[in-house]
Amino acid sequence: MKAFDDIYATPGAFSWNELATPDPAKACAFYGSLFGWRFENMNYGPGDYFLIKVGDTSVGGVMAPQGPMPACWNSYVTVADCDATVEKAKGLGGTVCAGPFDIPHVGRMAVLQDPQGAVIQVISYTPKS
Repeated sequence: MKAFDDIYATPGAFSWNELATPDPAKACAFYGSLFGWRFENMNYGPGDYFLIKVGDTSVGGVMAPQGPMPACWNSYVTVADCDATVEKAKGLGGTVCAGPFDIPHVGRMAVLQDPQGAVIQVISYTPKS
């Protein structure tokens, strides 16, 4: 089995999960009790971001939404080139909901919607040094 860090470099692999919810602290309490997750609170500018930790490994995050939207889980798929993936999605009938844009020290991402209406995030990670 690949180590979680290897997944970041594997195009096509689901590599991150993120919960957008109006009350991140309550969500952390719920999921912490349910799954035994720990959380590391970071301030990333627009507000608090809680890294989801399983052991010492960060596997996702919890944050307040940046606009009007229902609480939802978001999945990220690793891609080799975010911009190229966005262009390919558009050519296949997909819609770009946001991005591509840079996340400092993390990578470049976009939010895409498939022709049937499902939304997914794509990300090309900044190589770790």
